[in-house]
Amino acid sequence: MKKIKYISRLTDIPQLSYKEVRRLESVVDFFPFLSNTYYLGLINWRDRNDPIRRLVIPSTEELDDSDWGMADPSREGDYTVASGLQHKYNDTALMLVSGLCGSLCRYCFRKRLFMEDKEREVLVGYDPAIDYIRDHKEINNVLLTGGDPLRMKTSKLRGIVSQLRRIKHVGVIRIGSKMVAYNPFRITEDPELPALIEEFSTPDRRMYFMLHFSHPNEITPQAVKAVNTLLKSGAVLCNQTPMIHGINDNPAVLAELFNRLSSIGVAPYYVFITRPAVGNKPYAVPITRAYEIFQDARRNLSGVAKRAALVMSHSSGKIEVCGMDNDSIYLRYHRAADSSETGNMMVARRDEYAYWFDDLKLNNAPVLPNWLPWLRR
Repeated sequence: MKKIKYISRLTDIPQLSYKEVRRLESVVDFFPFLSNTYYLGLINWRDRNDPIRRLVIPSTEELDDSDWGMADPSREGDYTVASGLQHKYNDTALMLVSGLCGSLCRYCFRKRLFMEDKEREVLVGYDPAIDYIRDHKEINNVLLTGGDPLRMKTSKLRGIVSQLRRIKHVGVIRIGSKMVAYNPFRITEDPELPALIEEFSTPDRRMYFMLHFSHPNEITPQAVKAVNTLLKSGAVLCNQTPMIHGINDNPAVLAELFNRLSSIGVAPYYVFITRPAVGNKPYAVPITRAYEIFQDARRNLSGVAKRAALVMSHSSGKIEVCGMDNDSIYLRYHRAADSSETGNMMVARRDEYAYWFDDLKLNNAPVLPNWLPWLRR
């Protein structure tokens, strides 16, 4: 198996000068660093604006605007029903099964899990979560996330998946992972993982892998091989990414990402407005600008490449940004924590400086354009 070394100290990156390491120490003291030799090898170190560098190497900008952002911007704690188990949407349960990742994205919305002064929220024992899911027959799909479930040993992952597969009302098991981008050898050189998928991703009850490619440079030959391994094993693959300033907030880059994902058999799924987590301001893109970039990227894409939705994962639900004109932003509850609100439309005043739903001012009595009610369907 190819040896990948995980690196948690900037001093172990020879491409960083002593002066630069010293300058970034204050950032790492607050927001930890983690990467690995494979992913760092994708960086063009001669380019200060290299997107992979920006994705994992700390920036002093993260300490600016110290009053911006929250530790838990989507208020996941409000929907935690047992240790490491969230039940926000009626038919979906989310299990935080791992506290480790293949690298630490600098824009991570769940970075509180990796900060030493924050209580860890991941599952320790799985029985209470499994019992809860078994007792709630409205739950038909379960998302395993973290951290990254593929940082776990496959034998441990098998233990969770096999228990979920014994629950008849759980049809879909999803695994949220960036390991295909961060360390594709985790997939290609572990025969136990394809065997697990072949056993538990059946024709009538599929396993989904929610991948996390954020830039075309992550789609390497090794990553494509990992994608193919998952596909051949019977998994269904989707991709989600935030729109990140300095990484993919460019129509040409985003379009290339969508095109290449579709070409290798990964369906574009969500593009997230970057959540206002503490330290995330340098990576955030205002809502209006994100919508313009998203639409520009979609203009010359085929139907299979333009399947993603632009959403905010807000505490009240997933809010899709549906449209915009000179005065207004048109929004819809793609999923709502209160299921009766799913599909409801909202109209907000256009605000070029709004980064999040809470920054917007909703119109009290909106007059919807004649095409808008169609979006409720």
